[in-house]
Formats: sequence, C-alpha cells, structure tokens
Amino acid sequence: MSETQVPNRFSIFHHGLARGPAYEAWREGICRGFCRLDVAPTDDNRIDCHNEFTLLHTVAIATPRGGSARFARTRALLNDGCDDLVLIFATRGKVQVTQGSKAIELARGQMCLTEMNIVGTADLTQSGSFMTTRFPRRLLLQVTPSVETQLARALGRDPALSAMIERYSALCTDLAGDLDVPGQQAAAHHLADLVGLVLGSSAEQKELAAGDGVAKTRLDLMKADVLKSLDNGNLTIEAVARANALSTRQAQRLFASAGTTFSEFVLEQRLLLARRLLLHEQGAGRKVSDIAYTAGFNDLSYFHRAFRRKFGIAPAELQMELGRRH
Repeated sequence: MSETQVPNRFSIFHHGLARGPAYEAWREGICRGFCRLDVAPTDDNRIDCHNEFTLLHTVAIATPRGGSARFARTRALLNDGCDDLVLIFATRGKVQVTQGSKAIELARGQMCLTEMNIVGTADLTQSGSFMTTRFPRRLLLQVTPSVETQLARALGRDPALSAMIERYSALCTDLAGDLDVPGQQAAAHHLADLVGLVLGSSAEQKELAAGDGVAKTRLDLMKADVLKSLDNGNLTIEAVARANALSTRQAQRLFASAGTTFSEFVLEQRLLLARRLLLHEQGAGRKVSDIAYTAGFNDLSYFHRAFRRKFGIAPAELQMELGRRH
C-alpha cells in the first residue's frame, strides 16, 4: 500500500503475509516503481516494513522501518542496466548485507557502499535497521575518484562524521517537500561531499574537508538545531557548536561565511516564529507575552523593540489587524 505525499517524498508499506494482491502491489511498488529491488520476508513468511522515500534531484534516500524485509538486487533485475552506487547505513543494531558472494555485517553507525550492477541483499530485521542513499556513480566519482576502491566493506570509523551523514540525510528527508530543484541539487551535492569524506583517499578527504560543500552542510545542521530549540531562551552558540563536534570559533566562522552571526540568525528566526504565531488563527486568543516566551524571548521590552524594527508594526497591532480581518 502507498501513501500519496509531496512529489519527491512518499511512503509505501506492507504488514502481513508475503502473498496476495496487497503484497504483490507493494512488491511491485518497491521493485519496479522506485528501488529497482525485489523484496521478501526475513522472518517467517510475513512482511513488516514501512518505507519512506525521498528524491533529491538525482539522489534517492530510502528509510525502511519494521522487522521483516529482505531487499534484493536479483540477477533478473540487472537487465535494467542501472549501475548506481548505494550507501547502506546501519541505524540500529546489526545489519546483514551481501554483495555478490561477500557478506558484510554492519554495526550501528557503520556503512558500506554497494553496486546496483551486482546481485546483493540488505536485511531489515527485528534486531537491525538501516537507511540507504542511492547515488549516480558519476556523482560520487566526481566527488571522490577513488570511490570504487571502497566497495563492499564496512566503513565509518569516525563517529562524528557518521553522525553528521545520518543527521544530514534525516534533514534532507524532512525538508525535501519544501526544496525547489536548485535546493534539491545543492542538498544532494552536500550529502555526496559528506560521503566522499568517508570514501576518499587521504588527499581527497583533505580537499573535501576544505571545500564549501561540507561547510555548508555543517551550517545547515547547526541551523536545524537552532530551529528545533527556538523556545529555549538560554540557547547558546557554545551548546550548538558542541552538539555538532565544533569549537565555538569554528561555528562562528561558519555563520560568518553566510553573512550573518549566530545571534542575528537566532533573533531573525525567533521573530519570524513569533509573527507566524501571531498571524495564526489561534494567535488572536493568546497573550503577546505568551507568544514572545514561546518564541524564546526572555525580555518582553526587547521583543517589542525588535519586532517593530523588523516588521514595522508592534506585535499587538499585528494581532489586532488579524482580529479585524476575521
């Protein structure tokens, strides 16, 4: 069964026996419709799987959740000619992956790179789950020319980098529906740059680490942390930097590279949040002070001054305008 969502993000799931029309429809959706994979149970004869798919330009992210599904690139499917590369990232427990005759066991936070032009499997079980990111071979080769030397082996010895790849993949999935084509393309390239840091030679890793793509990704992750914590009136750059394995100075430089500061970004986002809350239908019945505190402002006088300076109107006046329109 599928769930219709935004064009570049959708779900498909099956919970039940691996037979019958519902199973075949789900199998067809996985196999022919998107993943170019076949699927079978890993536990008894039942499927327990809910797949979230995200398409970012030419990069596809799949996040299966559940306890029983074996995704297989079978010999019959190789006829489609796809030679994409797939990064399999273990998000929980132990994950069993095969590539040709080789078996790879991944622990939480580890990953491996597989090829779509070789038979292989990845098992979703009660004891282990994963996400996959499918890249055009050309894209990863452009980022990391030595990528094919890293195939079918356990990777991910740098916990901080592994965490960044996992978090940025989740961020891409969350924001996919709001990104235009250039935004999707930029996100796909940033994700490829991060993966290149894992897959590349020492020289390639050093070059990528110095590039703009990884810096932009780090900044995006910090901004996402800020947006999740706007209600925290004591939010500091030190805390956000620490959560992203950066020094305070490094974090300051990343914000500066985008033409702003941490404080300026936080203030703008809090003001935009307060404005959205005031314009919401339910905002007419809320105290301005309550909305200010919800947006993370501890000083009401400062909130009023900053709001008027940003929007040219006092919060209460904006609220009254909304009330008159309704």
